[in-house]
Amino acid sequence: MRRIHLKGDVVCTLILLVALCLLLYAHHSLTPFWESWQLEQGAPSSRSLLGAPMALQDTRPAFTKTSDLPRCKPEPPARLAFQIQAKAKPPAKPKPHGRPKIQPRAKAKGVVKKARPTKTSVGPTLAPFDFEDYLRKKDNRDFRMVIDQPDKCGGPGGAPYMLIAIKSVAADFDKRQVVRRTWGREGDIQEGINVRTVFLLGVPKNSSSLPLWDRLLAYESNTFKDILLWDFEDTFFNLTLKETHFLQWVNRSCAGVKFIFKGDADVYVNVENILEMLRGQDEHSDLFVGDIIVRARPIRRRNSKYFVPEFVYGQGVYPSYAGGGGFVMSGHTALRLNRACQEVELFPIDDVFLGMCLLRIGLQPTRHEGFRTFGIVRSSAAPHLQVFDPCFYRELMVVHSLTVPQIWLMYNLLHDPHLTCHSTWTPTSWPFKWRDKAPGPTKAKANPEDQDYGEKVFVNH
Repeated sequence: MRRIHLKGDVVCTLILLVALCLLLYAHHSLTPFWESWQLEQGAPSSRSLLGAPMALQDTRPAFTKTSDLPRCKPEPPARLAFQIQAKAKPPAKPKPHGRPKIQPRAKAKGVVKKARPTKTSVGPTLAPFDFEDYLRKKDNRDFRMVIDQPDKCGGPGGAPYMLIAIKSVAADFDKRQVVRRTWGREGDIQEGINVRTVFLLGVPKNSSSLPLWDRLLAYESNTFKDILLWDFEDTFFNLTLKETHFLQWVNRSCAGVKFIFKGDADVYVNVENILEMLRGQDEHSDLFVGDIIVRARPIRRRNSKYFVPEFVYGQGVYPSYAGGGGFVMSGHTALRLNRACQEVELFPIDDVFLGMCLLRIGLQPTRHEGFRTFGIVRSSAAPHLQVFDPCFYRELMVVHSLTVPQIWLMYNLLHDPHLTCHSTWTPTSWPFKWRDKAPGPTKAKANPEDQDYGEKVFVNH
């Protein structure tokens, strides 16, 4: 009887070992399918758990629903891919008179280990913009104003000579503050020339990323009196709403303004040069000056930030428009654009939409080389050019894509009384033009849009 009892223990032990091996094999073989199933069901990624950066949240499309998010189909893990490839292509049989070309088992394991880290790089992609939903809701173009500044263009000084309007978002307090302390500072520059500043904002799309954002803007408005807030989501494709609502505000609360500069918060503006350019200009006539982009084509690449499908814009060329980094227009033109923009269908890219409104009133915008809305590029012909040299910046109007420390530093460098440059600079008369490399008469081109202003050192659109 004792021998039978021992054989039963051995049998049970063998059964347990076989079951354990089956469990381990099932775990290793089913883990990739379980992970891929989690990705297909929308498992939260590390980006969504940690919170997306504000730069990505500002550029997310508007009106996107959670149900519209495309389900990602991750690539099969490297180990499964290797197994599939091994099944599809069996090892070649060795030839009778040759060395077999079978890869050693150790090398095969090494290949699998090197390919396994690619499994961690698989993650959900950003949702594409729902243009169909945008077209259904684009007629909703009147939103409530939450924070207003009705006295910005009033007071004892009357309407300002120049109004500075800056597109901003709620979280960019540091950018607004550096503009207030540097080139966007309000005040009376000289007799009859006073400057006022406002910031244009919408409601944050992700309010949890900035807790108490409404309280922040309320305190900021009470302190600086320069916040304009509307009740629409502050997203990239809603910048057109920011454009139309600002023009309505100008028509209602600041109709007497002579000139307007409108731009982004990450630009450096040489206000003195702009005022010098505007000297002698008639504020009762049309004026629209900036970095004008001519004959630009719609971008059809789906992975581009500026992607526009053909059913939204079927033509092959955009009308002439100004780069959104900054441009100058007269108050008379702003009032005309307000009426025109109410008649033009909304377009998701605000720069192009304003170009459509200019086309509506029959106004051709003027290109000015002092507006560098695509930043400054070091030319290959001048590799030693210092693009952050204050002596170079002081002859420009607007320079885009600068950080907060760079704006602060450039403002103080340009206003340093001890600043000396090799060549003396005198204010340029209208229109601004770079000096020719070689002296002598130049033949003007027939088309004013193709007029060459000298060495081109900024990026093509």
